[in-house]
Amino acid sequence: MPLPPVLQSLPLPIIGAPLFIISNPKLVIAQCTAGVVGAMPALNARPAEQLDEWLAEITETLAAWNRDHPDRPAAPFAVNQIVHKSNDRLEHDMQMCAKYKVPIVITSLGARTDINDAVHGWGGVVMHDIINNTFARKAIEKGADGLVAVAAGAGGHAGVKSPFALVAEIREWFDGPLALSGAISSGGAVLAARAMGADFAYIGSAFIATDEARAAPAYKQMIVESTSDDIVYSSLFTGVHGNYLKGSIRNAGLDPDALAESDPSKMDFGGDARKAWKDIWGCGQGIAAIKEVLPARALIERLAREYEAARLRLA
Repeated sequence: MPLPPVLQSLPLPIIGAPLFIISNPKLVIAQCTAGVVGAMPALNARPAEQLDEWLAEITETLAAWNRDHPDRPAAPFAVNQIVHKSNDRLEHDMQMCAKYKVPIVITSLGARTDINDAVHGWGGVVMHDIINNTFARKAIEKGADGLVAVAAGAGGHAGVKSPFALVAEIREWFDGPLALSGAISSGGAVLAARAMGADFAYIGSAFIATDEARAAPAYKQMIVESTSDDIVYSSLFTGVHGNYLKGSIRNAGLDPDALAESDPSKMDFGGDARKAWKDIWGCGQGIAAIKEVLPARALIERLAREYEAARLRLA
């Protein structure tokens, strides 16, 4: 199956993962103008009315870039929607996405036919993130166009499946758009994701350590100084298992090696969770490749060099 037109001809096969609290228009614009899909969660805009302003800023800035750079147009952008019942902003945020005809919507924590139909109504594409093959089938059955396979080692909410197993199982029956998430922080890893059968690498943690990211300087520095040994997998903070930096958990007065399990029925992605755990920092296992805080464009240029070097090694 050919990729939807909006996902064709990207300079690099990379989607920047939407980072809770951290992604903002500045980062999204930097990603898109450097040639990768930039993304942000709708819930990052607070109050809700700010989403209108953010989407206006992104669409107007990218349109101006395209007018000034017809030889290297910006990549499309994406907005992440949490479709779980705890998100009481979903209807409002979908209306804003419709107003600006957001080209790509990434849905999480529940696949819904009505949401997919709405995105298709304005000509958008839906990518749904999943952690196993069962959820992948449900998402496509409900009308998603593509999948984000969130494998073991991904930052934030992550699954436990090996990327080799997860991609292989999905590709047995699905030949549509597929992005792979999980410990991808180098150009070589991007090529490996492609070799496994994914169309795109889905990169999050590396973009936290960029100048444009709305993360505390200490957060960025902890990523630079950490390795996979400094990551802990826990459900305590939102009710869904995810990967977090041990150092931030210690700084919050908790023992990262003795965390309680959370009740998944009490999932919370709104204001209470944001306030309670604002200093608990999500991060994936691939961070050893992140050696310094850079502008997003410089990071993308590094990934591009590494990607091309890896291709040449295998030629």
